[in-house]
Amino acid sequence: METGKGTEHCAICGMTLQYETAARELSCTVCGRKENAHIVCPSGHYLCESCHGAEAKKMVREMSLLTLEKDPLRTAVAMFSQPMVPMLGCEHAYIAAGAFMSALKNQGLVKVTNEDTEEAFRRLERQAAGGYCGLTGVCGIVPAMGACISILYGSKCGKDMEQRLTMEAATRVASEILGLTGPSCCKAYALAGINVAVDFLKEASGISLPVEDRAPKCSWSSRHPHGCRREKCPYFDPASLSSAVMAKPAPRSGNC
Repeated sequence: METGKGTEHCAICGMTLQYETAARELSCTVCGRKENAHIVCPSGHYLCESCHGAEAKKMVREMSLLTLEKDPLRTAVAMFSQPMVPMLGCEHAYIAAGAFMSALKNQGLVKVTNEDTEEAFRRLERQAAGGYCGLTGVCGIVPAMGACISILYGSKCGKDMEQRLTMEAATRVASEILGLTGPSCCKAYALAGINVAVDFLKEASGISLPVEDRAPKCSWSSRHPHGCRREKCPYFDPASLSSAVMAKPAPRSGNC
């Protein structure tokens, strides 16, 4: 079993989390649920997928259902700025889906309800899992945007063009994310995924969302535990590294 140390820390004891290439069964420190885990605390602490990021996901849900913002990137950046959101993690898949669906609902050009947004979150629970971007090559932002497009077109197994459109959108998101890897950055992936979905929806159905700034400047570069890509990233802001006052990173919560 190969193990590599990252620079993200256990929310319970503060120790550096370890990334493993083979799963081991662990029990959630909070609820006792047993899961196969790839990102573990050396002291044995672990948070299951249900408990992991629960506070951040609650915030995303509430902001998604209550915001009146029509620009999905503005909503995403506002969510990034909330103190319970870590630098990395599958919370960003929920942010991407919530920001996109809420913008469509508020724009009013296509019927989107709060229940549609909730459905997108339910689908993400099955496919957006901590650390799996590196373990399977599929970032959670891909099924996030795929779920949104699927809901909009009514796609499901057995459908024809609806499923094709959904898979095409997801493939485009994956391709865009590929160009942003090395190392990965969930915030860049979320912004890129939303941009791709915005363009895809306009191309496929003529539905436009009012995106004011396609490349909002990132203010979180110094928090990246694996090293920011800096000038290689379209969202990089050099000023964020020279700022005298930097936000303290939110601790990782055990499995991503």
